[in-house]
Amino acid sequence: MAVFRLGLVGAGRMGRTHLRALAGNPALRVVALADPVEATRTALEGPGLATHADLAAMLKASGLDGVLVAAPSDRHLATIAELAAAGLPVLCEKPCGVTSQQARQAAEIAATAGLPLQVAYWRRFVPALRRLRQRIADGDMGELYLVACYQWDERPPAAAFRAHSGGIFVDMGVHEFDQIRWLSGQDLGTIRAAAARTASEPASEPPVAGDAESAQVLCELSGGATAVVSLGRRFPLGDVGRVEVFGTKDAEDCRFLWPPDAEQAFLDGLRLQAESFVRWVGGGAAEGASAADAVAALAAAETAAAQIVPRTSQTK
Repeated sequence: MAVFRLGLVGAGRMGRTHLRALAGNPALRVVALADPVEATRTALEGPGLATHADLAAMLKASGLDGVLVAAPSDRHLATIAELAAAGLPVLCEKPCGVTSQQARQAAEIAATAGLPLQVAYWRRFVPALRRLRQRIADGDMGELYLVACYQWDERPPAAAFRAHSGGIFVDMGVHEFDQIRWLSGQDLGTIRAAAARTASEPASEPPVAGDAESAQVLCELSGGATAVVSLGRRFPLGDVGRVEVFGTKDAEDCRFLWPPDAEQAFLDGLRLQAESFVRWVGGGAAEGASAADAVAALAAAETAAAQIVPRTSQTK
């Protein structure tokens, strides 16, 4: 079987993480990348990897079977449109735009072009979460009471990134909203949200307007259960992800992203996701998140964000 030739748009933190996760993969290989920062391109140059200043140049060079989009979130829609015009399948980093309307437009563009569009909610490929989802589907947990999801990062991303990320619910919360729907098989209903007023010292890391450093969400689910989402941008143990499920028959605490193995779990999830994308493009089953899933996650994020009163003063 021929190796799938993948292009990469965006070689920032997430793009470089994908490169690490996919290095040496026998099923696919990143053969080209497009990034506007010359220093970034120079640092990543090497045998078998062509670098380009923009997507148009990468497409002109051709030789691709599909493209992974890791550009800033507010560039997702325009990038997908350009790739659809070129006739290339797309694996787009979440959230597939910064609004639910942008995700809908992306879905329509891909559907009109007749091209696969998968959104990179990589947790759907974490073995521990897949086992938990199967337990729920098989009835091992009984009827669900609560799904509680926690995502706390070691430190915030750069202020320049946060300013274009859509805020904590779009940047982080969409992972949890998608995870809740995927795990439980239930849709999100009424959403209530609150944000902590605590923030870092302005002298060291100034707060970013419109982007709280911690926020919590309570959701009612369509099947009668409830869900909790806890988000934070500063956690001393490092980047963590955790799900607690409580049912009438059993409960489970799944720390799927937790030190000291958190980074490897993340890289493995990205690898398994990309391999599944390649199989789907080749005619296999679609296992990843669709653009419709992205719309649902972004709609929940928008609802949550609308309930947050902007912080006007820092709590000491």
